[in-house]
Amino acid sequence: MKTIIFTLHALERMSRYGITREEVINALFNPDEIVHGYRGRLIAHKYIGRYVLRIIYEKQDNVIVVVTVYRARRERYERKTRDQV
Repeated sequence: MKTIIFTLHALERMSRYGITREEVINALFNPDEIVHGYRGRLIAHKYIGRYVLRIIYEKQDNVIVVVTVYRARRERYERKTRDQV
């Protein structure tokens, strides 16, 4: 099992948006898609109804560092032309 570290910023966002650790872990291990972000970061998308749960994270060996988490409108990020990892 990989080690998951949540930054203080990620924990604050999770609290603000009412997102649980279980939701984040589920999205990390069962994403609908993964896209490339800035500075080599990865973004896991989990589509939930009209929204998408976005988890921005960094991965090194067996450690995942969750940088930030938030919900956004699904249509803003759902694109068939995105490169998947």
